[in-house]
Amino acid sequence: MSRKTSLTVNNVPIKLDYFVESYVYHVSGGIIASLKDTGAIKTLTIVVDKSGQVKINLNGAEVPCNEFVTKIIYHTLAGMVATLKGVDSALKTLEIKITA
Repeated sequence: MSRKTSLTVNNVPIKLDYFVESYVYHVSGGIIASLKDTGAIKTLTIVVDKSGQVKINLNGAEVPCNEFVTKIIYHTLAGMVATLKGVDSALKTLEIKITA
């Protein structure tokens, strides 16, 4: 399986080793799998903006998120990236891109 996962935090690209890339991929996949009416990942972009809003684009379509879902995803992703090398401050923006 050939897939590419990239992570940008606070507008800084984060270098991902095999473990972290796999971890980000699987956490992101778990988030998508838990949402209603989603399917297999071909392309996925998850963006957290400065106001804490979460936007998910799965295979070219926007995935709607209510306030509860937005908060859970935001806090899950913030916790996931907080201790990574290259993340030196609190989460302001985040972008995960996956192509599978």
